[in-house]
Amino acid sequence: MAYEDKQQFNVYLPPELIRRVKHAAVDSDTSLSGYVERVLATHLDRVERHGLDEASTVEGGPNPDA
Repeated sequence: MAYEDKQQFNVYLPPELIRRVKHAAVDSDTSLSGYVERVLATHLDRVERHGLDEASTVEGGPNPDA
């Protein structure tokens, strides 16, 4: 996707989660935007394939304790 096809999207997250995401992006040698895009797309693909309940049980899902 070209840069022109993207929009800025601001969200409020806990500082510890922001730190973890930034470190994960650096560890994967990916930009922060690219990393968040990939993680969100991967999760949403799982939700669409398996439904929210099953996707929630996947490590890193919205509620791993569900």
